Amino acid sequence: MKWLASLIFLCAAPVAAQNVFVLGETHDNPLHHAEQANLIAEIAPTALIFEMLSPEQAKVLNASERDAALGDLIGWQESGWPDFAMYLPVFTASDAPVYGASVPRDDLMAAIGTDAASVFGDDAEQFGLLEPAPKDMRQEQADAHCGALPDEMLDGMVEAQRLRDASFARTTLQALDETGGPVVLISGSGHARIDRGVPAYIANARPDVEVYSIGIVELETVLPFDEIITTEAAEREDPCNAFR
Repeated sequence: MKWLASLIFLCAAPVAAQNVFVLGETHDNPLHHAEQANLIAEIAPTALIFEMLSPEQAKVLNASERDAALGDLIGWQESGWPDFAMYLPVFTASDAPVYGASVPRDDLMAAIGTDAASVFGDDAEQFGLLEPAPKDMRQEQADAHCGALPDEMLDGMVEAQRLRDASFARTTLQALDETGGPVVLISGSGHARIDRGVPAYIANARPDVEVYSIGIVELETVLPFDEIITTEAAEREDPCNAFR
Protein backbone atom coordinates (compact mmCIF):
# COMPACT_ATOMS: atom_id res chain seq x y z
CA MET A 1 0.00 0.00 0.00
CA LYS A 2 1.40 3.36 -0.98
CA TRP A 3 1.47 6.47 1.12
CA LEU A 4 -0.32 9.50 -0.16
CA ALA A 5 2.41 12.08 -0.31
CA SER A 6 0.38 14.76 1.35
CA LEU A 7 2.07 16.68 4.13
CA ILE A 8 0.53 20.00 5.04
CA PHE A 9 2.49 22.13 7.47
CA LEU A 10 0.18 24.61 9.14
CA CYS A 11 2.71 25.93 11.58
CA ALA A 12 6.44 25.58 11.03
CA ALA A 13 8.07 24.75 14.37
CA PRO A 14 11.39 23.05 15.03
CA VAL A 15 11.06 19.67 16.70
CA ALA A 16 13.50 20.52 19.48
CA ALA A 17 11.48 23.55 20.57
CA GLN A 18 8.42 21.63 21.72
CA ASN A 19 7.73 20.21 25.17
CA VAL A 20 4.79 18.02 24.12
CA PHE A 21 3.90 16.30 20.86
CA VAL A 22 0.37 14.98 20.40
CA LEU A 23 0.27 12.38 17.62
CA GLY A 24 -3.34 11.84 16.60
CA GLU A 25 -4.37 8.68 14.77
CA THR A 26 -7.18 6.65 13.30
CA HIS A 27 -6.91 3.65 15.61
CA ASP A 28 -7.30 0.84 13.07
CA ASN A 29 -4.99 2.21 10.39
CA PRO A 30 -1.53 0.57 10.48
CA LEU A 31 -0.11 3.34 8.30
CA HIS A 32 -0.82 5.79 11.10
CA HIS A 33 1.10 3.73 13.62
CA ALA A 34 4.03 3.41 11.22
CA GLU A 35 4.05 7.18 10.86
CA GLN A 36 3.88 7.62 14.63
CA ALA A 37 6.86 5.26 15.04
CA ASN A 38 8.89 7.34 12.58
CA LEU A 39 7.99 10.55 14.38
CA ILE A 40 8.90 9.08 17.76
CA ALA A 41 12.31 8.05 16.46
CA GLU A 42 12.86 11.63 15.28
CA ILE A 43 11.59 13.29 18.46
CA ALA A 44 13.48 10.94 20.85
CA PRO A 45 11.01 11.55 23.71
CA THR A 46 11.71 11.10 27.40
CA ALA A 47 8.26 9.56 27.88
CA LEU A 48 5.41 8.08 25.85
CA ILE A 49 1.82 8.55 27.01
CA PHE A 50 -0.91 6.28 25.65
CA GLU A 51 -4.64 6.90 25.59
CA MET A 52 -5.07 3.13 25.31
CA LEU A 53 -3.28 2.09 28.50
CA SER A 54 -4.14 2.23 32.18
CA PRO A 55 -1.44 3.15 34.71
CA GLU A 56 -1.39 -0.51 35.78
CA GLN A 57 -0.78 -1.69 32.22
CA ALA A 58 1.97 0.89 31.81
CA LYS A 59 3.68 -0.41 34.94
CA VAL A 60 3.71 -3.96 33.54
CA LEU A 61 4.94 -2.68 30.18
CA ASN A 62 7.81 -0.73 31.71
CA ALA A 63 9.03 -3.87 33.47
CA SER A 64 8.84 -6.03 30.33
CA GLU A 65 10.56 -6.56 27.01
CA ARG A 66 8.94 -4.58 24.21
CA ASP A 67 8.21 -7.39 21.80
CA ALA A 68 5.22 -9.20 20.31
CA ALA A 69 4.50 -10.96 23.64
CA LEU A 70 3.82 -7.63 25.30
CA GLY A 71 0.20 -7.53 24.14
CA ASP A 72 -0.61 -10.69 26.09
CA LEU A 73 1.20 -9.42 29.19
CA ILE A 74 -0.88 -6.26 29.38
CA GLY A 75 -4.18 -7.85 28.32
CA TRP A 76 -4.43 -5.87 25.11
CA GLN A 77 -6.86 -8.25 23.41
CA GLU A 78 -9.41 -7.77 26.18
CA SER A 79 -9.18 -3.97 25.90
CA GLY A 80 -11.17 -3.63 22.66
CA TRP A 81 -8.41 -1.78 20.79
CA PRO A 82 -7.32 -2.95 17.30
CA ASP A 83 -4.77 -5.72 16.82
CA PHE A 84 -1.69 -5.19 18.99
CA ALA A 85 0.56 -5.91 15.99
CA MET A 86 -0.51 -2.53 14.57
CA TYR A 87 0.74 -0.75 17.70
CA LEU A 88 3.93 -2.74 18.23
CA PRO A 89 6.05 -0.39 16.05
CA VAL A 90 4.95 2.52 18.27
CA PHE A 91 5.93 0.70 21.46
CA THR A 92 9.31 -0.35 20.06
CA ALA A 93 10.22 3.03 18.54
CA SER A 94 11.57 4.20 21.89
CA ASP A 95 12.69 2.74 25.19
CA ALA A 96 11.37 5.78 27.06
CA PRO A 97 9.07 5.08 30.02
CA VAL A 98 5.40 4.67 29.19
CA TYR A 99 2.50 6.34 30.99
CA GLY A 100 -1.08 5.09 30.86
CA ALA A 101 -3.69 7.83 30.49
CA SER A 102 -6.93 5.89 30.06
CA VAL A 103 -9.92 6.94 32.14
CA PRO A 104 -11.66 4.19 34.15
CA ARG A 105 -15.11 3.24 32.89
CA ASP A 106 -16.69 4.10 36.24
CA ASP A 107 -15.33 7.64 35.98
CA LEU A 108 -16.64 8.01 32.44
CA MET A 109 -20.07 6.82 33.53
CA ALA A 110 -19.99 9.26 36.45
CA ALA A 111 -19.14 12.12 34.08
CA ILE A 112 -22.02 11.12 31.81
CA GLY A 113 -24.36 11.25 34.78
CA THR A 114 -23.03 14.49 36.26
CA ASP A 115 -20.25 16.45 34.57
CA ALA A 116 -16.55 16.20 33.84
CA ALA A 117 -15.49 18.77 36.43
CA SER A 118 -17.09 16.87 39.32
CA VAL A 119 -15.22 13.69 38.42
CA PHE A 120 -11.91 15.31 37.49
CA GLY A 121 -11.23 16.74 40.94
CA ASP A 122 -9.87 19.86 42.57
CA ASP A 123 -7.89 21.10 39.58
CA ALA A 124 -10.90 21.13 37.25
CA GLU A 125 -10.84 24.93 37.12
CA GLN A 126 -7.13 24.99 36.30
CA PHE A 127 -7.75 22.76 33.28
CA GLY A 128 -10.75 24.78 32.11
CA LEU A 129 -13.46 22.24 32.90
CA LEU A 130 -15.63 24.80 34.66
CA GLU A 131 -16.11 26.59 31.35
CA PRO A 132 -19.15 25.51 29.31
CA ALA A 133 -18.56 22.99 26.54
CA PRO A 134 -18.60 24.31 22.97
CA LYS A 135 -22.15 23.99 21.70
CA ASP A 136 -21.25 22.06 18.56
CA MET A 137 -19.76 19.22 20.61
CA ARG A 138 -23.29 17.79 20.95
CA GLN A 139 -23.61 17.45 17.20
CA GLU A 140 -20.13 15.99 16.94
CA GLN A 141 -21.11 13.28 19.41
CA ALA A 142 -24.30 12.62 17.48
CA ASP A 143 -22.33 12.27 14.25
CA ALA A 144 -19.65 10.11 15.86
CA HIS A 145 -22.36 7.67 16.96
CA CYS A 146 -24.08 7.69 13.56
CA GLY A 147 -27.15 9.51 14.90
CA ALA A 148 -28.06 6.47 17.01
CA LEU A 149 -27.87 8.10 20.44
CA PRO A 150 -31.00 9.54 22.07
CA ASP A 151 -30.82 13.32 22.29
CA GLU A 152 -30.85 13.21 26.08
CA MET A 153 -27.57 11.25 26.09
CA LEU A 154 -25.57 13.75 24.08
CA ASP A 155 -24.69 16.15 26.90
CA GLY A 156 -23.38 13.25 28.95
CA MET A 157 -21.25 12.00 26.08
CA VAL A 158 -19.80 15.49 25.70
CA GLU A 159 -18.84 15.46 29.38
CA ALA A 160 -17.17 12.06 28.99
CA GLN A 161 -15.16 13.41 26.07
CA ARG A 162 -14.09 16.45 28.06
CA LEU A 163 -13.05 14.27 30.99
CA ARG A 164 -10.90 12.13 28.74
CA ASP A 165 -9.19 15.10 27.08
CA ALA A 166 -8.47 16.80 30.39
CA SER A 167 -7.23 13.54 31.92
CA PHE A 168 -4.91 12.88 28.99
CA ALA A 169 -3.59 16.42 29.41
CA ARG A 170 -2.97 15.93 33.13
CA THR A 171 -1.09 12.68 32.62
CA THR A 172 0.95 14.24 29.83
CA LEU A 173 1.98 17.12 32.08
CA GLN A 174 2.87 14.65 34.83
CA ALA A 175 5.14 12.80 32.40
CA LEU A 176 6.71 16.08 31.29
CA ASP A 177 7.42 17.13 34.87
CA GLU A 178 8.85 13.75 35.83
CA THR A 179 11.04 13.18 32.77
CA GLY A 180 11.89 16.67 31.50
CA GLY A 181 10.54 16.22 27.98
CA PRO A 182 9.92 16.27 25.17
CA VAL A 183 7.08 13.82 25.67
CA VAL A 184 4.74 12.21 23.14
CA LEU A 185 1.04 11.49 23.59
CA ILE A 186 -0.51 8.80 21.38
CA SER A 187 -4.26 9.36 20.99
CA GLY A 188 -7.12 9.48 18.55
CA SER A 189 -7.02 12.42 16.16
CA GLY A 190 -10.05 14.04 17.79
CA HIS A 191 -8.12 14.34 21.04
CA ALA A 192 -5.22 15.97 19.18
CA ARG A 193 -7.15 18.94 17.81
CA ILE A 194 -5.74 22.21 19.09
CA ASP A 195 -9.00 24.09 19.65
CA ARG A 196 -10.68 21.78 22.18
CA GLY A 197 -8.62 18.64 22.53
CA VAL A 198 -5.66 17.85 24.75
CA PRO A 199 -3.55 20.82 23.54
CA ALA A 200 -6.30 23.22 24.66
CA TYR A 201 -6.45 21.69 28.15
CA ILE A 202 -2.68 21.87 28.48
CA ALA A 203 -2.81 25.52 27.41
CA ASN A 204 -5.37 26.21 30.14
CA ALA A 205 -3.41 24.46 32.86
CA ARG A 206 0.15 25.37 31.83
CA PRO A 207 0.34 28.09 29.19
CA ASP A 208 4.14 27.98 29.40
CA VAL A 209 4.23 24.48 27.91
CA GLU A 210 4.77 24.34 24.15
CA VAL A 211 2.59 21.77 22.40
CA TYR A 212 2.77 20.60 18.80
CA SER A 213 -0.15 18.61 17.45
CA ILE A 214 0.12 16.32 14.43
CA GLY A 215 -3.13 14.97 13.05
CA ILE A 216 -2.60 11.77 11.07
CA VAL A 217 -5.76 11.43 9.02
CA GLU A 218 -7.21 9.52 6.07
CA LEU A 219 -9.13 12.27 4.32
CA GLU A 220 -8.99 16.00 3.90
CA THR A 221 -10.03 17.49 7.22
CA VAL A 222 -11.17 20.81 8.61
CA LEU A 223 -10.05 19.85 12.13
CA PRO A 224 -7.32 22.14 13.44
CA PHE A 225 -3.84 20.70 13.99
CA ASP A 226 -0.36 22.23 13.82
CA GLU A 227 0.53 19.71 11.13
CA ILE A 228 -1.49 17.26 9.07
CA ILE A 229 -0.27 13.98 7.57
CA THR A 230 -2.70 12.30 5.18
CA THR A 231 -2.55 8.59 4.36
CA GLU A 232 -4.63 6.10 2.46
CA ALA A 233 -7.66 4.79 4.33
CA ALA A 234 -7.64 1.42 6.03
CA GLU A 235 -10.00 -1.24 4.75
CA ARG A 236 -12.91 -1.55 7.16
CA GLU A 237 -16.63 -2.13 7.32
CA ASP A 238 -18.94 0.83 7.71
CA PRO A 239 -18.54 1.72 11.43
CA CYS A 240 -22.21 2.70 11.53
CA ASN A 241 -23.12 -0.96 11.07
CA ALA A 242 -22.56 -1.39 14.79
CA PHE A 243 -25.48 0.95 15.49
CA ARG A 244 -27.95 -0.66 13.06
